Amino acid sequence: MNPTSPTSGGESPTPLSPRPLYSRPGSGPRVLTSRQLREHGVGAAETAERCRPGGPWQQVLPGVHLLHPGPPTSEERLHAVLLYAAGRPPAVPAQGGAAPAEQPMITGLAALALHRFSSAPPLLSLDRVEVLVPRIRRLRTTGFALVVRAQVMPPPQQITGVPVAPVPRALADAVGGLSDACTVRRLLTEAVRGGHCEATAIVREFSQARLLNLPHVVDAVHALLAEGRALAEGRLYGLVREHGLPDPLWNVDLRLPGGPHLGGVDAYWPEQAVAVEIDARVPRQEDDALWAQYARKREHLEQLGITVVHVTPRALRDAPEHQAAVVRTALMAADDQEPGPYVVVLPR
Repeated sequence: MNPTSPTSGGESPTPLSPRPLYSRPGSGPRVLTSRQLREHGVGAAETAERCRPGGPWQQVLPGVHLLHPGPPTSEERLHAVLLYAAGRPPAVPAQGGAAPAEQPMITGLAALALHRFSSAPPLLSLDRVEVLVPRIRRLRTTGFALVVRAQVMPPPQQITGVPVAPVPRALADAVGGLSDACTVRRLLTEAVRGGHCEATAIVREFSQARLLNLPHVVDAVHALLAEGRALAEGRLYGLVREHGLPDPLWNVDLRLPGGPHLGGVDAYWPEQAVAVEIDARVPRQEDDALWAQYARKREHLEQLGITVVHVTPRALRDAPEHQAAVVRTALMAADDQEPGPYVVVLPR
């Protein structure tokens, strides 16, 4: 007997057909778990009958059902993967509230596509959709759901109602499965040029994912850091020009007369003895010696009476007005101080 047709004896039709479930406006993709179907009154036997070959429904992942024939849309694939990973409907945070820390989220190339990366393939062209889950979850990769585990789950970003990994984490998960150097470089370059994140955040995530031992990744990261520094330098030039600061000496080395090299700075105002340095370092455990060298350089310059203003690429991008005010304040304060020792300035 067709479960959607009227039965004999005046019984009403089974109210469990796709039409009653999805005739409500705004009901979303037609993807439900076995548990959700049971909550609507559809038992396991009826679900199996509807998902038979040629039937009106299909099981697309274990315990996840698509309530129409034919291939799922990209949105339905995303929701199916999230339902499979969660074992229940993905939680939607309240307005202005934080998403649950353990909430599964889309990552990898699918996440980059949702972040609107032009260099990421379209969602429907992906054989698998990566989903990030806590490390302790017992969940296996199956079908088009590729399970990725995280020791610490990052805070997800909501894109069209879908929880998505932040760009640095999504890049690390995507690059971990790529072997083509050109593709890796395109993704990393777009992340920085497109303003999605800073180069240092990407390298930090790659270091934690232990991707920096892969030759094709290392080459792309070196190009990325150069790209990030060039963008930061351009923003610093724009900051000086647009906020009416006096022109400095750009990209110079400082030395004591007949003495040692003091280090290079990105901008220097010799009359005020004020230097600006772009802090684009990447914190890594093996770089402790470099950190110590950097601190000694700054301390030495300040002992000589040179004010060192440190700016990060992110601050130059997100708060140029504030950074301009900090530099202007340093220049004005220097006019009231005793002049420092003479310093030789050389092009770098």
